[in-house]
Amino acid sequence: MSKIINFGETVEGFDIPVLNEREIRAGAGILFVLMFVAIMITILKGDFTLLKYAVTIFLTDISIRVLINPRFAPSLILGRWIVRNQTPEYVGAAQKKFAWIIGIVLAVVMFALQVVVNSFSPITGLICMICLIFLFFESSFGICIGCKAYSLIYKEKAQYCPGEVCDVKEKHEIQKSSPAQLVIVLGFAAYIVFVAFMFDDNFKQPPYDLFGLTTEVHGD
Repeated sequence: MSKIINFGETVEGFDIPVLNEREIRAGAGILFVLMFVAIMITILKGDFTLLKYAVTIFLTDISIRVLINPRFAPSLILGRWIVRNQTPEYVGAAQKKFAWIIGIVLAVVMFALQVVVNSFSPITGLICMICLIFLFFESSFGICIGCKAYSLIYKEKAQYCPGEVCDVKEKHEIQKSSPAQLVIVLGFAAYIVFVAFMFDDNFKQPPYDLFGLTTEVHGD
């Protein structure tokens, strides 16, 4: 039973239970796409069906991770298969569990309001955005926002963080951003504002069918 209900893997060379950050990021990416598509359909079409399924899937998946074992969470199983040829990047299990408990709390509130009560409100909208941000930062940048809170709440320092961000060390030259690069980013933002100001009317015009294929289909 202890092998089934467990959190974290025992890996040689690590004195605490760890998880594979690569499969966690892959799993977060899978859930992000599901939630993002569901939210967009809800916004554009006013259809909450897929969102209710997505919330249920999210709650079930993350509950399996925390209450049973991350090895049996469907998103992490798929994530493990996707990154199976990549070298594992081990991270401490404790901070991940704390972050996923936060996810369970958010998912439970969302499930209760959206699925059980069958309602929508600024609360559900805010929770959806928070979940998307959490999943996006995890999958795209390898930044676990919930793990950041772990170090603030618990006195003990988190161990084995992704990219060794828990360890105080000097940045490599390739990691540093120069003033010129900052100017480029600010200049690019100004360029986007300029384009929006100059060409907004053009961008809003619907495109025409270059080859007239739509007209032919309707004509038939």
